[in-house]
Amino acid sequence: MLASLLMMTLQTNAQDMALTTRQQALVAIAATEAKGDIEGLKAALNEGFAAGLTASEAKEALSQLYAYTGFPRSLNALGALQQVIVERKEAGQRVDAGREADPLPKDYDPLSQGTEVQTRLCGGQPFTYAFAPQTDYYLKAHLFGDIFARNNLSFADREVVTVSAISALPGCEPQLQAHVSGARNMGVSDEALREIPAQLEAKVGAAEAEQLRGALAAVLGENYSPVQTVDFSVWPKGEPNTAYAQYFVGNSYLASMEGGMANVTFEPRCRNNWHIHHKQVQVLICVAGRGWYQEWGKEAVPMTPGTIIAIPAEVKHWHGAARDSWFQHLTYHKDVQEGASNEWLEAVTDEIYDKLK
Repeated sequence: MLASLLMMTLQTNAQDMALTTRQQALVAIAATEAKGDIEGLKAALNEGFAAGLTASEAKEALSQLYAYTGFPRSLNALGALQQVIVERKEAGQRVDAGREADPLPKDYDPLSQGTEVQTRLCGGQPFTYAFAPQTDYYLKAHLFGDIFARNNLSFADREVVTVSAISALPGCEPQLQAHVSGARNMGVSDEALREIPAQLEAKVGAAEAEQLRGALAAVLGENYSPVQTVDFSVWPKGEPNTAYAQYFVGNSYLASMEGGMANVTFEPRCRNNWHIHHKQVQVLICVAGRGWYQEWGKEAVPMTPGTIIAIPAEVKHWHGAARDSWFQHLTYHKDVQEGASNEWLEAVTDEIYDKLK
């Protein structure tokens, strides 16, 4: 009884734990592998090694992912791992080799082992893919048998890797929801799962984070309002707009462009204060997402990609993102006269903003 009580306590404590630093590294490694983002993967691997991830664990995660993202991406990623290890050693930076998986026993039965693991992953319900029996065998004997039997990553680690990778694969929502449930069954706490989207948004991208947020809400039975994201590889997000942060509600980002233009990125609900451009005309060109432009005393005008607005001098106005979408616009000034300036005024209140539909 004491042994059983101790085991239950350990399991409870494990469920209360958030993501470890190793698992945070695995999130970025898995998602960048799934996207085929080799440079991002190299950065994630370097951060992982600095956080205590071992070469064996990184190799295991990238090898496992061939079952989810295909051999081409997995092999490219393993090649990147080799390169990172060589570069770190040449630079005198530490790489912990880690331990390899223990040898499997002589009487090891991959089909039996995999069936047991898959059943646990599915919450105790046996799963049989009768429509494609050979695929059912591959899943049980190879993926959940041969691969999951390698004990240099825990079952929880493997599901963190899988969830993170599938979050970066558009159109795989049913599989993502299934693996969110599977991660919970394999010992990943709800707290840890809730932390993964933030890791994805910081290290990989907003779209990947939003896809996982939707899956988490579906599995956990929570309300979820989808947020439209933008592809920052098309129009750069830039750096936090700290110099003008006092004139914004929410977070904005600024990227300088050629020809004197700037690309301003607004997170959902972010907007700038009411303001006036004196002795100059401001031009806005929406390039991604959805947002609003409003002049004092007039109805707000929706902005979608292709919308162009020339704001006359001396007109009080604001612009920003919709409540459920990121928003990017290019901006520049024309007809600039001597003594041109910007006058920043009061914030756009929630009362005004929340009336917009």
